[in-house]
Amino acid sequence: MKSELANKFQDPSRGVYFIGTTPPKSSLEEDKLVEISQKLLDRLTGIDVDGLIVYDIQDESSRIDKPRPFPYMETHDPRAWSKRLHQQSNKPVITYKSVSSRSSEEFTGWLSEAWEDFGIRDLVLVGSPSSDGDIKLPLPKAYETLKSSPQDFNLGGVTIAERHAKKGDEHLRLLKKTQSGCDFFISQAVYNHQATADLISRYARTCKERGEAPKRIILTFTPCGSAKTLEFMEWLGISVPDATKHRILDSAAPLDESIKICRNALEQIIETALPLGVPLGLNIESLTNRKEEIDASIQLYKLLKATLDLKLAEQGLL
Repeated sequence: MKSELANKFQDPSRGVYFIGTTPPKSSLEEDKLVEISQKLLDRLTGIDVDGLIVYDIQDESSRIDKPRPFPYMETHDPRAWSKRLHQQSNKPVITYKSVSSRSSEEFTGWLSEAWEDFGIRDLVLVGSPSSDGDIKLPLPKAYETLKSSPQDFNLGGVTIAERHAKKGDEHLRLLKKTQSGCDFFISQAVYNHQATADLISRYARTCKERGEAPKRIILTFTPCGSAKTLEFMEWLGISVPDATKHRILDSAAPLDESIKICRNALEQIIETALPLGVPLGLNIESLTNRKEEIDASIQLYKLLKATLDLKLAEQGLL
């Protein structure tokens, strides 16, 4: 039986809309977890979301030489956080899972527990942040393991436009992941709209050549209100053109400026994606726990959802 989200994703005439979040640090006690989850869900009151996305945070220091702008901390189990948010909100939750640190047998056990004990139905697998280090389970092998498991997850993958800008083959990765069972893709945060539009265009055209329908791409956006947040974004590998950086940092209201930039980016991507028949969605996150940026992420969500809904209506898709 398909998950609720899987059925929504099958309808290309509608957008799908998410708020992304990370599990709290693992040292927090139950009363604090209750407080944090309630604060998050209170922010969602009055906005129409299809679900939430819970990330599996990795220590990515092997990927880059620069020190992490914000310290890495172990987090609460993403499966448990997803279950909590689902139970409190009655909304579907997409759960990320980093696969590289476990053997195939351990991953099989993880999948069974995720399904039976935590009620996970919507899943995104993530590979190692770097080809260096001890990779026990490469992403392709994880897909094979998942295929042989009895659980019928609604499976998604990650897509990185910056990787396409460098290597020119991200569209082929999407097609390969589709063959491995992925039915949707979630992007890294977008600040370079041209890189994302180029990827979508190449992907859609290759799908057409092969007689395949393109899968849904859920675009991630995040507000940026400070030089520190911008530094963290770049550390994560998010491409921010120089002119965009200067617009944000030179502005008297950096958060407001970043929201304008995100809206413009979405409009540019829509102009490419919708005529090519690529179904879209949105995922809005805050990369920091600064209240100003968290509040701005909700403002950004409302604005971008209205923007995509309007474009879909104009094209007769709503």
